Amino acid sequence: MRIVVAPDKFKGSLEAPDVAAALEDGIHSVDPSAEVVRLPVADGGEGTLEAALGAGFVPSPVTVTGPVGEPVEAEFALRDRTAVVEMALASGLAALPVDENGQPVLDAGGATSRGTGELVRAALDAGAERVVLGVGGSACTDGGAGLLQALGARLLDAAGEELGRGGAALAGLDRVDLTDLDPRLAGTEFVLAADVDHPLLGERGAAAVFGPQKGADPDQVRALDAALTVLRDRLADALGHSAVRAAEAPGAGAAGGVGFAALAVLGARRRPGVAVVLEFVGLADRLTGADLVVTGEGSLDEQSLGGKTPLGVLETARSAGVPAVAVCGRTTLEPRVLREAGFRRTYALTELEPDPRTCMREARRLLEQVGARLARDLPDLLAGTQPN
Repeated sequence: MRIVVAPDKFKGSLEAPDVAAALEDGIHSVDPSAEVVRLPVADGGEGTLEAALGAGFVPSPVTVTGPVGEPVEAEFALRDRTAVVEMALASGLAALPVDENGQPVLDAGGATSRGTGELVRAALDAGAERVVLGVGGSACTDGGAGLLQALGARLLDAAGEELGRGGAALAGLDRVDLTDLDPRLAGTEFVLAADVDHPLLGERGAAAVFGPQKGADPDQVRALDAALTVLRDRLADALGHSAVRAAEAPGAGAAGGVGFAALAVLGARRRPGVAVVLEFVGLADRLTGADLVVTGEGSLDEQSLGGKTPLGVLETARSAGVPAVAVCGRTTLEPRVLREAGFRRTYALTELEPDPRTCMREARRLLEQVGARLARDLPDLLAGTQPN
């Protein structure tokens, strides 16, 4: 019996490798002879680097500029001249300083993406010729200005002075000088791993949709949108109308506008994050000879069926003719909806423990129980019947 276990993280509780390990332990408690292939995955956001490391990429630690200017420890992953850069590690909410209650101190107008650019530069130094940018979980709304500065661009005010960090500072942008942009960028393939299709500006743009998550109040949202408009216009002065088209492209608003900088200046190609991750972890190949695939994430809801990790794994499994089941902390979807989507069965931790806080606190123990139940249900799952 060969079972591929390919979950995403259970946010706020367990990282994807820990979820996979707990399920494996549960399966082996019932069937020690089962071959379990652990393949933690992600959707292009947080956890993407972890998935790359699990797929044989080699980590490279780098000290970079954090979202509010202080040094933070981050890393990229490299394999066969492809680098994976996870923005959340360098410029994400998790990289912010915390208050006395352990909550991140948000800085909507001042947070920068410079550290992500420094990771890209370090990856180029290491010989990368292809860079996957995983852009979920960012703390900034600077349109990728900091990223560009780290790669050699100069963002100047009317006096010819370099702008300070953050999206708010872009209101004073007079000129973008790309003369000293790292020449290696032109020969590098960039992939923007982003599920969101938002443009840079407007009511569906980076500031309006994602700014409040980063601490922006309504006045700051308007100010940041105006500042990002200035960045678009100044980049259009430097690059021509292609910058305007990039600002309107799906995904330009990802990660506070880092998607815009990647599309406009780096020539990035946007792809759904989960597709990129499943490709570099080699899920399709690992399904060869598999009897069952197990996937899931902390909360299984409508978004999960709209392009998140569980659906990506399910579609890959369907193409390989391998049945799939889902495991989650909780689900808001009816069993019928999940069966119609293609899952043979869905196991929620709340079936074992109705208290959500206990589920999060004791997720590993509960996942082991789910793994054991899944192993006992295998004959029915493989036959396509519903276990009792």
